[in-house]
Amino acid sequence: MRTPVAMTVGMVLAPCGLLLNLTGTLAPGWRQLKGFLNQPVDVVLYQGLWDICREQSSQERQCGQQDDLGYFKAEPVLVARGLMVTSLAVTALGLLLASLGVRCWEDEPRFALAGFSGLVLFAAGLFSLIPVSWYNHVLANRAVLPAPESPVKVEVSYSLVLGYLGSCLLLLGGSSLALSFAPWCEECCRRRRKAPSGSARRPSVSTVYVDWPQPALTPAIKYYSDGQHRPRPAEAGPTDKPKVGFPMPRPPPKTYTNAVDVLDGETGAHSHGASSRSTRPCHSSLPCDSDL
Repeated sequence: MRTPVAMTVGMVLAPCGLLLNLTGTLAPGWRQLKGFLNQPVDVVLYQGLWDICREQSSQERQCGQQDDLGYFKAEPVLVARGLMVTSLAVTALGLLLASLGVRCWEDEPRFALAGFSGLVLFAAGLFSLIPVSWYNHVLANRAVLPAPESPVKVEVSYSLVLGYLGSCLLLLGGSSLALSFAPWCEECCRRRRKAPSGSARRPSVSTVYVDWPQPALTPAIKYYSDGQHRPRPAEAGPTDKPKVGFPMPRPPPKTYTNAVDVLDGETGAHSHGASSRSTRPCHSSLPCDSDL
């Protein structure tokens, strides 16, 4: 499986944001002061979160300048120190989680872990954006951020710009990785639909398939012959198994046998018929035997 585009964008933007924030945090270039009295015109003083440097075109940069005005004790500087360091630590944690979630070395990424890493990186971008924005807001306020009086000019320096760029890249990268929650949520919904419900539902139509054994008997019609019912042949074997079949109905007898001699029977039947004819009464509407 190819790595999704959202994950790729997040994995590219987040390290760039980490690098820019790290440079902006360590570099002494949050604010620059120039136009000092009784000093050369090209003298520039750079103030950062950890150091103050003096730069002149004819000399090398000299860092470690003394803080005579109490710049490092200002509240925006102290808050920026804590939040920028927190942002760097959270960004490193977010990148670690993103690497384990995206898993470019395997076929299937972990969408839930990648989405969680996006939330962590988004929070890291907020941690760096808050101090940068506050510092920029009170940049020229000499009561909050101490600076020499006029004609000294206070301007924005490069570290503040790097902080803005790094924060924006972290926000964008975190948002891209957070989109990994969409496939994860879709998969969870699909599993929930396929999962059986708590109470078993009885189906409306039930189909029962019964595999009946085939009967090993000869047809039952062969057990009837000449109007008599013959017994079934005994099956050989130590144990008798139940047989499956339907007995055929016994047909009515077609002929009857009589132990009396045939001639005697016919004679008796003839005499009986004659007597019956002689004893039948005669009616006016029907011809009698005496008329025949």
